[in-house]
Amino acid sequence: MKKLIVFSTLTGNTEKIANAIFSEIKGDKEIFNVKETQNIDVNDYDKIIIGYWVDRGDADEVSKIFMSKIKNKTIGTFGTLGADPSSEHARSCVEKVRRFLENNGNKVEREFICRGAISPKIIEKFRKMTKEGVAGHHSASPENEKRWSEAEKHPDKNDIENSKNIFKGF
Repeated sequence: MKKLIVFSTLTGNTEKIANAIFSEIKGDKEIFNVKETQNIDVNDYDKIIIGYWVDRGDADEVSKIFMSKIKNKTIGTFGTLGADPSSEHARSCVEKVRRFLENNGNKVEREFICRGAISPKIIEKFRKMTKEGVAGHHSASPENEKRWSEAEKHPDKNDIENSKNIFKGF
């Protein structure tokens, strides 16, 4: 059974989780950054694991383009985001990704999401927007600054182990 892991990463967080999962998967397997998948035929694989980073409440656009090519496969997904992985926001992101894949006849068997550091460029954008009075819920409030600081510590050792446990035996 041939397995494929494809991931998209902005800050390296999703790549860390991808490598942890790759180390746990047994058998014939390959791993690629989504930017390296132009010559990959997803039909050559029995199971596919897709890693994404959350952008505006959904998988990043490059991951979604790749996901749209997958039909009638057994799938696992994992994502990273700056918010608490047990939050409604995180659950909504996971659900959107699942529905997107299932709409192409895929069966999503495993899912994982964890916190990951937010791109410093994005944080600076939010801070600038706050100064200009247009940041909304992404304002540089004390609460958000605390959340961004906490996200910098992830993915941590527990996140890595949890991802491996979710995909053990996939």
